[in-house]
Amino acid sequence: DVQLVESGGGSVQAGGSLKLECVVSGATYNAYCMGWFRQKPEQEREGVAAIDHDGTITYVDAVKGRFTISKDSSKNTLYLQMDSLKPEDTAMYYCAASTLCSGGWPIVGDSEWRQGTQVTVS
Repeated sequence: DVQLVESGGGSVQAGGSLKLECVVSGATYNAYCMGWFRQKPEQEREGVAAIDHDGTITYVDAVKGRFTISKDSSKNTLYLQMDSLKPEDTAMYYCAASTLCSGGWPIVGDSEWRQGTQVTVS
């Protein structure tokens, strides 16, 4: 089974930056597409950024130009650099990895989501 541990969330003022990290273990790292998702209060989880196993990157329109997804294969770690944060970015952020992908986005069952990391922008 793939193990994911997210970290790096916190509270920042609007315009600030945070960098999320997700350590991935138990996987053939480069066979997976990976991504960051977020869930705002009383809303469904949504995709934020994804990186396919061939390196293709996709961002949701709301974060284009402000967020950067990357991975370091030597550290089995997925990152999300978040700049120019806005209050509407406030959410619980989750990383995901899967060999099942759709348009570069990992497909994850409800029971596979981990604890996430909270981002609060005021």
